[in-house]
Amino acid sequence: MLSKIKHISTRRKVLRDQIDVVKSFKQWEETCVPSYCHNNLAAAYVSWIRLFTAVEVARACVPDLKRIVDFGASVGELSHIIGADVQYDFIEQDELAASMLTRNKPDAVRRTLEDAAPGGYDAVFAIDSLEHNTNFEELLKALSKLLAPNGVLVLSGPTENELYRFGRKLAGFEGDYHVTTIYEIEAAADKHLQRTKLRRVPLGVPLFRITAWKHRSSSSAG
Repeated sequence: MLSKIKHISTRRKVLRDQIDVVKSFKQWEETCVPSYCHNNLAAAYVSWIRLFTAVEVARACVPDLKRIVDFGASVGELSHIIGADVQYDFIEQDELAASMLTRNKPDAVRRTLEDAAPGGYDAVFAIDSLEHNTNFEELLKALSKLLAPNGVLVLSGPTENELYRFGRKLAGFEGDYHVTTIYEIEAAADKHLQRTKLRRVPLGVPLFRITAWKHRSSSSAG
């Protein structure tokens, strides 16, 4: 836990030194950066702990991660947790976020869904990104095709329950850019993949759901 707190403190400072979140809040609102840098440390902690949990879930399914792709990567904070020994590819349509990511992580490789290697990834992460898209089922199909035979798709999303909505309002976020829920996303994923892991964040409180999915032929319930 102490190592996580140290990491969060270090990375928060890096982001805050590079971005004036207050002045450019609307510009960054959909990228998770305001959450990572939030003055309310509890709110910020929840945002960061999603990333740690997502990596833990992925490694529980595929211990020897070699190559991953981060869909909707924002500024790429996942890359600083996953480790330098893992090839980090990312997909991000926001040019400002993508530019900052590549500036801070020069070895990261930017991809699109069209040029990412089919079957080429040990893990595909979609952390709080699919709920921004009406075509989330189409995106899930495309992401599942990127998985190696024993690869894992890690999904994360807000539950949109009353507790979550209260916390979001308290933190100053609108949330009108969320067009679906993690439950609908998981239901769509279940048509194509098998769920193997489920974690609720933070500490079992159902604000966010983080799940792992594998090809049906290579998965086992867990």
